[in-house]
Formats: sequence, structure tokens, C-alpha cells
Amino acid sequence: MKINIDVDMTPEEARTLLGLPDVQPMQQVMMNEIEDRMRKALTAMEPDAIFKTWLPAGLQSLETWQNFLIGRVGAAMRRGEGEKERSSDKP
Repeated sequence: MKINIDVDMTPEEARTLLGLPDVQPMQQVMMNEIEDRMRKALTAMEPDAIFKTWLPAGLQSLETWQNFLIGRVGAAMRRGEGEKERSSDKP
């Protein structure tokens, strides 16, 4: 003999019928916490933040080296322009 019983109820009604706890508020709190952590992690993944974290001293020394080179090239160009002016003044 085979007996089939179909029960039509929502998950909430089934939990109540079986005496299971309602975990929806806890799940909502956990999802909010996960969302907050993900937002913070995404902020940390911005290119500027990554470079500042990975290469704090490296970037400063790179900027110093770049400024040094720009200064040397600028000085050489000014010196070259001065020599051109002096050579054009000669008869």
C-alpha cells in the first residue's frame, strides 16, 4: 500500500510547523556585514591605494629619481640655449 500526501505551505509555515528557528534576521545581519566588508575591500583595490600599499618607499624614490632627471634635462637645455645665444652674439 502506498499513500501520498501533498502539503502546500510556504517555507516560513514549514519552519513553524517543524519548530525550526527563524534565521532570516541573522542572515540579514550577516549579509549586511559581508556587504560592508566587500565595499571596504573594493576601496582598498583602487590603483592608488594598491601602489601606496605595495610600493610606499619605491614610489617616493621613483618620484625623486624622476625629478632629478627632469631637473638635469632642464638644466642642460637652459645651458644649451645660453651657449647658442653667446655664439650668435660673436661676429
